[in-house]
Amino acid sequence: MTPTIDTASDTASQDPWHDIRPYQDDEVAATLARLSEDKELLGALTRYRLPRMSRLMPRLSRSLASLVIKRETRGVTTVRDFQQRIAAYMQRMLRTSTDDFRVDGLDALDKDTAYLFIGNHRDISLDPAFVNYALYLSGRDTVRIAIGDNLLKKPYVTDLMRLNKSFIVPRSARGKRAMLAAYQNLSSYIRHSIQGDNHSIWMAQREGRAKDGIDVTDPAIIKMMTMAHRAENRKAPLGEAITELRLVPVSISYEYDPCDVQKARELKALKEDGGYEKSEFEDISSIVAGITGHKGRVHLRFGTPLDASFDTPDAVADEIDRQVLSGYHLFPSHYLALEALGESPELLDLGEVTEADRARFSARLAEVPDDLRSWWLRQYANPVLHCARSD
Repeated sequence: MTPTIDTASDTASQDPWHDIRPYQDDEVAATLARLSEDKELLGALTRYRLPRMSRLMPRLSRSLASLVIKRETRGVTTVRDFQQRIAAYMQRMLRTSTDDFRVDGLDALDKDTAYLFIGNHRDISLDPAFVNYALYLSGRDTVRIAIGDNLLKKPYVTDLMRLNKSFIVPRSARGKRAMLAAYQNLSSYIRHSIQGDNHSIWMAQREGRAKDGIDVTDPAIIKMMTMAHRAENRKAPLGEAITELRLVPVSISYEYDPCDVQKARELKALKEDGGYEKSEFEDISSIVAGITGHKGRVHLRFGTPLDASFDTPDAVADEIDRQVLSGYHLFPSHYLALEALGESPELLDLGEVTEADRARFSARLAEVPDDLRSWWLRQYANPVLHCARSD
């Protein structure tokens, strides 16, 4: 009798993070070949780039899109190759949709050391993309990016994200035991990336974007990150796990958020209707809007690594909040929104607000539907209020 070979358990024993980790170099060719024939991806690309042709000649338009993907990825055999192609698009995006991009604090971090960058979260794809671009410009390796499985509803999206060094955060596991096991595995992977692979990671300070402009760290994220260390040594102080992970808070500030109207709509629905139902492709639309929409000026600040002095997840979260808010750059758009709301005049700092700033702000506000304006203004005004309260 021929024994049955359990390939799934064999794979798990050799590669315990196979289902959540980013793709490796030996998986790139097959993934790109799969993407170049994926009908959903090809359809999405043609609807965006060739809307008329995609309606009238869908098969031909998909064939053209497939040829473009094959041409653009010719010679791409490693994850690094893939990211270098993305870097070219990133530079083009910066030129067309960003007026200025400044980075502070990165020079103080060792080039050859892996860090767990934990930052405020405003945009699904852009927050880690700007972190990656800053690292790329300084000659450092890019990060592995934590992304919730709620965003990976389409196989082609999962492939694209994992090609771009994303790893999967489980949010849809059913049952307490399944969720605990999933988070233990995730924590183990994060620890392995920092300590074993010496490869940096980016994570958001809480689940979901801060749609109201208020940045607060969820202590549950800290608990998850340190699970692997605590499982190995339950008596070890929390600070030991924190220093092992080399947590570095990161602040990102956008002068304008390309998804601000959509966020205002969601905030209004949550307040007035008690809930908000996303459309099937809304997350994908948010990614596209974030990449292509005008952002004005963008400021990125890397903080300092946390030490072993923190003994509770809440204390760690408070320090992350302190560094994120102290590093957050307030633009004219933030002060002009507070002025428009007529609140906290003592916090207004209009010394560097130019007439051009006012004109841009007024033009942007004029495009916002009347019923969403207060929600739109609140997104930009809240960082001024929140930063002031943290002082």
